Amino acid sequence: MSAAEQKTRKVSVITLGCARNETDSEELAARLGHGGWSLTEQSDEADVIMVNTCGFIEQAKTESIDVILSASETGKKVVATGCMAERYGDDLAKSMPEADAVLGFDHYPHMAERLDQILAGETIDAHRPSDRRKILPLSPAKRQDAAAVVPGHNREAQADGTTLDQGPAHLTVMRHRLSKGPVANLKIASGCDRRCTFCAIPSFRGAFVSRHPDEIVAEAAWLASDGVKELNLVSENTTSYGKDLGDPDALADVLRRLADIDGIEWIRLSYLQPAELRPSLVSAMGAIDKVVPYYDLSFQHSAPNVLRRMKRFGSTDNFLALLDQVREYDPAAGARTNVIVGFPGETEEDVAELVRFLENARLDAVGVFAYSDEDGTAAADLDGHLDQEVVDARVEKISGLVDELISQRSADRLGETLTVLVESVADDGVDGRAAHQAPEVDGTTALVGDVDGLAEGDFVTARVVDSYGVDLIAEVIEVSR
Repeated sequence: MSAAEQKTRKVSVITLGCARNETDSEELAARLGHGGWSLTEQSDEADVIMVNTCGFIEQAKTESIDVILSASETGKKVVATGCMAERYGDDLAKSMPEADAVLGFDHYPHMAERLDQILAGETIDAHRPSDRRKILPLSPAKRQDAAAVVPGHNREAQADGTTLDQGPAHLTVMRHRLSKGPVANLKIASGCDRRCTFCAIPSFRGAFVSRHPDEIVAEAAWLASDGVKELNLVSENTTSYGKDLGDPDALADVLRRLADIDGIEWIRLSYLQPAELRPSLVSAMGAIDKVVPYYDLSFQHSAPNVLRRMKRFGSTDNFLALLDQVREYDPAAGARTNVIVGFPGETEEDVAELVRFLENARLDAVGVFAYSDEDGTAAADLDGHLDQEVVDARVEKISGLVDELISQRSADRLGETLTVLVESVADDGVDGRAAHQAPEVDGTTALVGDVDGLAEGDFVTARVVDSYGVDLIAEVIEVSR
């Protein structure tokens, strides 16, 4: 490849799926930049279109396939990577010749070189899937020193202590922001050691491993220097943070260090496991001013019979007691969850128990999902599978109930005074989010009244005057820049 060709290489990165995938795409963007590739948002300008796929549930996989097909119609080289590519690898490559390459997580450290080869017309062998839980030691205490590629961790550099920047591996930020604004996701760990029978994520994301605290803080400071004011801490299981560092209070310590960073005003935790939410962490979240009173709790169901078959723990009363505990620190704290309806063996009594939980939990947002078999999961082999009509009817029932309860919860906030982060200012209005509303999933707060001069990234004090479903309308009282 000539020097002129190298200077003009352009790649467009399309990200599908969750917040963790977004951070992976920004790591890939940085690696590609180091390798001489420039980023473009316009697919028609790109030499290569990279699709960071999602492989979690059937709907996400279908979307990934559709995007790959659409990208191939441009005539550009197309690379599939991310979770679906990692999970299905060469089988995906065989079924989708439209993709010029299917590359897994092990390709990430040398992605720029792989794209060079693809652009030059070379063929790259498709990723061959394996159980990624086996690439790290069984003992969490031994994982930090293990040589393995884990997206977001720079682990491939740990053998000699350097990265592409020739700096200490745990302090170098390997990230290029693909979207600007006052909010950014920050990955604090990868993988999961839980064995929920409905979930395939550990098999392709691997065993749980924490990022080094210094690495997290360095990236957060870098994000703050780029104008970020809210950090959304993400992982597959945030409450496991520190289990491989020998420090049960590691997450609380990280929160305190993040709170000391100038420019960071809000810190939000996502993906909390109820069974692992220790009182000491709840106490720390309540005591650190910059940690917003928001609890993203993965309940999934509340009937003990269903939870046992899911290989999870808890009950309606346990979960309600946990919510009472977190609200002792802030009665207006936000809480959200996801629930799976129609799990194998679920009875009408189990559905009634889930209804009892939802009616008493006062949740701000609830995602309702219909159970479906996933490749390689234990639940697919369980007895008691329900007819699809039964599953659909139960989903409709629970979804209708959730809509009513969430609307009521929003209406209960009428008259509350909230702090709102302004996220968009347009001719048709100003929108933001209150502390109990996570990015993209929990609704928004429309600001009314004296909104002249407001800018993205401002914090305002506002009083709730109306609600619509999960969304709020609030009148501006005071602006803080």
